[in-house]
Amino acid sequence: MNDPHAAAAHVPPVAPAVPTATTTPAPALAPGGPAPATARTEVTVTTPERMRELGRRLAGLLRPGDLVLLTGELGAGKTTLTRGLGEGLGVRGAVTSPTFVIARVHPSLGDGPPLVHVDAYRLGGGLDEMEDLDLDVSLPDSVVAVEWGDGKVEELSEDRLHVVIARAVGAEAATSEPAGAEAAGAGAADGVPAGAGAVPGGPGEDAAPAADVRRVTVTGVGPRWAGADLSVLTV
Repeated sequence: MNDPHAAAAHVPPVAPAVPTATTTPAPALAPGGPAPATARTEVTVTTPERMRELGRRLAGLLRPGDLVLLTGELGAGKTTLTRGLGEGLGVRGAVTSPTFVIARVHPSLGDGPPLVHVDAYRLGGGLDEMEDLDLDVSLPDSVVAVEWGDGKVEELSEDRLHVVIARAVGAEAATSEPAGAEAAGAGAADGVPAGAGAVPGGPGEDAAPAADVRRVTVTGVGPRWAGADLSVLTV
């Protein structure tokens, strides 16, 4: 009869485990989660006319189905930029604040896309409420610009541009090009005497003094904007 203790003595020792390198995959975005930013630029804007010019340049990058979300406090210049956007797209009708109608459709005067200008400030239901507006236009065939849209209508498209307009402060505002006479001329072009007043049809949106300097951050989100050259927006 074999001695179990003797057999155990002949079992070779187990080699210690050797640590191995592992690669952890990047976490996938959760359904409905934020899409990654793919392009970004910042522009300093010193006058209302330059804000409109920024809108005109932005129009040159847009195509049917594009979604533009505009964020900024009252008087920041969201409607002024959208006015330039409408000029660049060549649409019919004066672009003014849509506050009292929530959304306004501007048909194209040529073969370009219409502009749908939305004020989401009062869209308590967010996307569902916007879809119930009966805009008599196909959103995938239009350029949609939404003021106060952050957090409300992102689900309209995974590809979108976020435009954030902020007042420059401190050294940045002090060292920016003075608005001076140019600002006065641009204000007059908008129907606003330099430094005061609101643009006709825009209830308070563009009432900020013309000399205020703005810092505009444009961020492209989604595959549509991957590799896009947003430097052309510099005004």
